[in-house]
Amino acid sequence: MRKIAAASLAILTPLAGAAPAAAQDAAQGAQAGPDRSQVVVIGHRGSAGHRPEHTQGSYELGVALGADWIEPDLVPTKDHVLVARHENEISGTTDVSLRPEFAARKTTKVIDGRNVTGWFTEDFTLAELKTLRAVERLPAIRQRNTVYNGHYQVLTFQEVLDLAKRLSRQYGKQVGVFPETKHPTYFRSIGLPLEESLIETVKRNGLNRPNSSVVVQSFEPSSLQRVGKELRVPLWQALGTTGQPYDLTARVRHRNRSCGRAARRARRARHRHRAVPADDRPTAREGRRGDDPGRRR
Repeated sequence: MRKIAAASLAILTPLAGAAPAAAQDAAQGAQAGPDRSQVVVIGHRGSAGHRPEHTQGSYELGVALGADWIEPDLVPTKDHVLVARHENEISGTTDVSLRPEFAARKTTKVIDGRNVTGWFTEDFTLAELKTLRAVERLPAIRQRNTVYNGHYQVLTFQEVLDLAKRLSRQYGKQVGVFPETKHPTYFRSIGLPLEESLIETVKRNGLNRPNSSVVVQSFEPSSLQRVGKELRVPLWQALGTTGQPYDLTARVRHRNRSCGRAARRARRARHRHRAVPADDRPTAREGRRGDDPGRRR
């Protein structure tokens, strides 16, 4: 199996106890900044500090500001089309809550062990999602982004790939796409697995090669393992700051439930087949209904 690469952030600081000259050289190098030719810039959700995230405007501005890659989070629609949204719950990233025609679709679901209330991409067809417009997810923090509320549609994964091709031509460089599979265990459990659609889309666009302009990432190792069986593109394991990947948690819970069910079946079987001591077995006379063994003639 191909090795899965893990991303990390490095902070360059002079080493404690290093020789003064070496420490001074390191400090000067850090102040001078890195060689741009050796740096790869990933536009995480595009340029989320300037435009509503995961929109065409956000990705376009990210590349204009120097990003080499754009990073869409992928979730499915009801008709199993991958779209770019931060989460499958979209009340904070679209204007769905203002649409009376979709009011009845507000619901509560359990996503990765947590109760989440709102509107979910998997309850909408792509055509329905295309009627919505993106809004700023964090308006209290990114107030200026709210002026772009209502300007952009929800993009499909295919549209993000097409946009990257256009931006590559426009800026004369290769703009890559860095998709993340979001909540893959949950979506597989409801019959909308992410990996198969992602794999098919990458292959259809002629991007299934080691030096591809696509890198697939996920917080769940099992998702990357499924992708790695079919694609030759690089795979990155995303790491959270706490806890463990949810697919591992789900596996443990499933094993515990299975063990619990097996234990209950075993207890019921023992109870059904429990031997009764001979002295405790009723005699033929005692077993007759209405016969009082205490009465003697």
